[in-house]
This record gives sequence, structure tokens and C-alpha cells, in this order.
Amino acid sequence: MSQEFIAAAVAVLALVVAGVLAWRVKKQKVESQEAEEIAGAIHKGAMAFLNKEYKILIVFVIIVAAIIGFTGIGWMTSLCFVIGALFSAIAGNIGMRIATLANVRTAEAAKKSLFKGLKVAFSSGSVMGLSVTGLGLLGISVLYYFIGDPEVLYGFGFGASSVALFARVGGGIYTKAADVGADLVGKVEAGIPEDDPRNPATIADNVGDNVGDVAGMGADLFESYCDSIIAAMVLGVLGAVEFGPQAIFLPLFLAAAGIIASLIGNIVINMRKSGKPHSIMNSGIYVAAVLMAIGAYFIIQRTVENPMGVFGAVITGLVAGIVIGLVTEYYTSDHRKPTQDVAKAAQTGAATGIISGFALGMISTIIPVIAVCLAIFAAYEFAGIYGIAIAAVGMLSTLGITLATDSYGPVADNAAGIAEMAGMGQEARERAEELDAVGNTTAAIGKGFAIGSAALTALVLLVSFGQVVDISIVNLLEYKVIIGLFLGGLLPCIFAALTMKSVGKAAADMVDEVRRQFKEIPGIMEGKNKPDYQRCVSISTSAALREMIIPGVLAVLAPAVVGFLIGPEALIGLLAGALVTGFLLAVIMANAGGSWDNAKKFVEAGNLGGKGSETHKATVIGDTVGDPFKDTSGPALNILIKLMAIVALVLAPIL
Repeated sequence: MSQEFIAAAVAVLALVVAGVLAWRVKKQKVESQEAEEIAGAIHKGAMAFLNKEYKILIVFVIIVAAIIGFTGIGWMTSLCFVIGALFSAIAGNIGMRIATLANVRTAEAAKKSLFKGLKVAFSSGSVMGLSVTGLGLLGISVLYYFIGDPEVLYGFGFGASSVALFARVGGGIYTKAADVGADLVGKVEAGIPEDDPRNPATIADNVGDNVGDVAGMGADLFESYCDSIIAAMVLGVLGAVEFGPQAIFLPLFLAAAGIIASLIGNIVINMRKSGKPHSIMNSGIYVAAVLMAIGAYFIIQRTVENPMGVFGAVITGLVAGIVIGLVTEYYTSDHRKPTQDVAKAAQTGAATGIISGFALGMISTIIPVIAVCLAIFAAYEFAGIYGIAIAAVGMLSTLGITLATDSYGPVADNAAGIAEMAGMGQEARERAEELDAVGNTTAAIGKGFAIGSAALTALVLLVSFGQVVDISIVNLLEYKVIIGLFLGGLLPCIFAALTMKSVGKAAADMVDEVRRQFKEIPGIMEGKNKPDYQRCVSISTSAALREMIIPGVLAVLAPAVVGFLIGPEALIGLLAGALVTGFLLAVIMANAGGSWDNAKKFVEAGNLGGKGSETHKATVIGDTVGDPFKDTSGPALNILIKLMAIVALVLAPIL
């Protein structure tokens, strides 16, 4: 059997298991008719958004594919671009469908026990995780078998990156417009609970959880996963003299081992019948990481020369990913001092709470930056440039389970909302809220993991670009490089500003609509008339699709303009500047946003005056500021720094 097909066979196994898990979730019965109707509205809104987004993406993909083909880059690269975009879209579609099926079934299962609710929600997350890794590895393995040139596969990564950017930006704008509108008018002005059926924006808010945190996060990590494997394969060709001819296949084998380890971790979680939900989830992640390390050792021993150096690079990536995730959890958990201090700061008003949270975000950059620097240093010492690429593959190798624990969160959040809106009982609501609280923690870890992997992947792509255009040394005193550095540092700021303004405009439209309905539709507050949920869904959909275009085009055009007008040296400067600024800004925004969110939850748990207090209102305002930080602009920066690097690599043959 060809070596590519060993990896492809494991990828198919992942997709088969994902299909079985999806079938098991779907066959769960839903007894509450009202809950079924609410879930149906969420599913309809999510799929309507996704279908409209894909219509825009189809036009974008056709235009870019034609440009790639006609400009001399190559029609094979163009084909890979289309396939990469298609596979990314399929992964997002699968994740969205299973999440909107699992939310109501999680709520129904939570009526019986906490653990049954956990199993349903986690199974849906596993479908997303295994679909992303299975489709990514399958696409790369099969394309390499037929093409035989890993550099052409950068087109596949470019397609995945393009869909990821639009999915992240569009989904992020959608979810936060609805969330901010629902919170500001519902919680602060009307004084009604979260997910109250009287709030017109509540369905749009629940739809947003899926389009932003399931499809968006899945597309983001699909891109990182594919880009890291492709870059490591390219550097494996260049490092064949030192590491042997099998170095090109090692990334595929490691990705396959990661899928097997993730499947076993999945089994461990499903076998647990006692313990805290958070501990249960962590047990699966740690088992997968240990098994991956063991499997990597034996695979590397049989595959490459200098095996201990390459193995050290893999371990470096695994450890760095875990460290960044744990640091993110520490700074954003409502059980930890940093976020509790943000809540205490809000006792004197929203302004002091916001200042405290922003300071937390800035100080929280220290350990992630040190972790990435140490990972780069250690991986290079172990195995040179190839070692850095392998470290990125190692960090993402167990994505099948780490993404599952992240995608679980929005499902649990939706389940809590459905339990509230459908009146499924206090016990079901409390259990779903407990699962949701765990989901907030896993989502924070997932965001940290996504940021760390984006930084390492973008660095590997930057190094790969230098190799392709034959620039091994960059002179920082060269004016073109300095211009590129400044422009690169500027781009994440512009990108974050554009996406935040988009959320602000969309949220303002949502606030006006919710206020209008409270004022003009009689009997909403008394529960006599239902709000017009569909109108709020439509506002979020239109705003997201309209506002995602300019940031998306900017990310693609910027490296092309700098590369052609100033030169490859300036483009390297652009990528380096964007990497540093984008990484720091992404960490700041993710952790500040997470701390504001969980400071609100800390107060809602009965601390510092509890729900309805002035401190609570102040933390709600902080949370609404943090919403676009942590769920729109911050995550989109991960994709920006990778997308610009992959665009540069695709353009390299004609620069």
C-alpha cells in the first residue's frame, strides 16, 4: 500500500466514526414538542445563514481560482484551491448540522442526568473534531498521491484559509450582534434573564453560537491543521539529506497517529460514569496527548534519520499547546483570581471593570509569548527548520479531541437556552447550565490553543516562503524590509478595527429592533404574544454577510500588493510584522473578552450582589464589550496571519 493511503485510510476511519456518532445523536428522542420547535428555528436560522454565506463564497472561490490559473501560478494549484475550499465548507456544514441537532437532545438528556447530557453534547463535538481532521488528512493525502509536489498543495491550504476567514468573520459578526443586542436590551434595560423567550433576539443569539463557535472555530482549526501538515511536508523535501527521504511522509503519519489517539481519548470520556464534567473532558485530552507522544516515538524511529531530535520537536509542540491552553484557562476562569478581580473592579462601575479586564488581557500575553519562543528555540535545536514545522504538527495532532471539547461548548449553551425557553424544568436547566459552564472553560482553552497553533503555523509558512523565494537571510536595515514590518504590524490593527466596527453597527441595528418589538408588539413581557424572532435572525444574517467582505478582501490583497509593488523582501517583513502584532493582539482580545464574560458569570453565581445588582449590570456591559474581542476580532486574527502567509506562498512562483 502506498504510504499516502495509510494516512488516507485513518482519515476515512475518522469520518466513519464521525458518521456513527452523528447517527447516535440523531436517534436520541425528543419528548418536548416546544423544545423541538425552538431547536428547529435555531437549525433553520443557522442553515439559512450558512447557505447564504456559501453563495458569496462560491463567487469568491471561482474568481480567485481563475486568477490563480490564468496568472501562471498553475491550474493544478487552482484545482487544489477549489478542493481545499470545498473540504473546509463541508467540515463546517457537518459541524453546524450536528450541533443544531444535538442542542435539544442535550437538553432532553440533561432531564435524566448530567452525564447523559454531557455524552450527547460531547458526541456532537466529536463529530466536528473528527470531520475536520478526517477531511483535512484525506484531502492532503489523496492530492499528494496524484500530484507528487507538496508545494502545489499550498493551494489546498489557501482554499481552506479563505473559507476559514469568511466563516470566522461572518460567523463572529453574526453571533456578537445578536448577543450584544440580547444582553443590552434584555438583561440591562428590561431586566429579564438570559435566553428568556420574551427576548426577540434570543433565537438569533442561539443561532450565532453555532455559526460563530462551531462552523467558525472548525474552519479556523481546519486551516491550521492543513497548513501545518503541508508546510512540514515541503520542508521535509528540503531536509531529505539530513532526515532521509521519508521525512516528507512523517507529517501524514503523525496526523494519522493523532487521529487514533483522539479516538481512544473519545472512548475514555464516554466510558467515564462519575466525576466532574471538566475532569472527565480533561482525562480524554491527556490520554490522547500521552498516546500521541508514545505513538510518535515509534513512528519517528521507523521513518526518519536523527529520530530523537525530531521526536523532541513533536513533544515541544504538544507541551506548548497544553501550556498556552492552561494559561488561557487560568486568566479567564471565574474560579481563578484574575477574573474574580475583574468582577470586583466592576463594583465601582462598568468603566473600572473594563479597565481591569483590558489590563488582564495585556499581562496575559507573557507566558504564551515565552511558550512560543521556547517552542521555537527547542524545536530548532532539536531538528532545525524542519523541527519547527514538526512542532506545529505535534501541537495540532490531537485536534480530533481538542476541537471536540471546544465544539461541545456551544451545544451545551444552546441546550441551556432551549431548556429555559421551552420550560423543561429547573433541574434540566441547572444541569445544562453546569455543562455550559464547563463549555466556557473548554472554549477558553480552545481559543488559546487556536492562537498558539496559529502563531507556530504562520511562522512555519513564513520560513517556507523564504525557502521558496530563496531568501535565507533578511537584512533588517534594508528599507524595504522595514516598510514591510510597519505595514504588517498595521494590518492586524486595521483588521480588528473593521471587524469590531462591523459588530458595533450590527449590534446597534439589533438593539433598535429589540426595543421596537418591546414597544410595538403588545403582550410580549406578559408572555401573551411571541416576539418576531425571524426579524432578528434576518438582521444578524444580513449584517454579517455584508460586513465580512472588506476584511476578507483586505487579507488576500495586502500580501499581493506588497509583494508585487515592493518585492519579496518587503513581503517577508509584512508577514513578520503581522505575525508579531497579530499574535499579541489575538491573545489580548481573547483573554480580556473571556475575563469580562466570566466576571459576569461570577456575579450571576451569587457573588458581589448577584443577578440584578449594579455590579451585575456593570459586568454585563463589560461582557458586551468583550464579545467582539473574544468571538470576532481576536479569533479572526489567527486566520489573518496564516492566510497572508499562505497567499504569499501561492504567489511565490511568480514573484
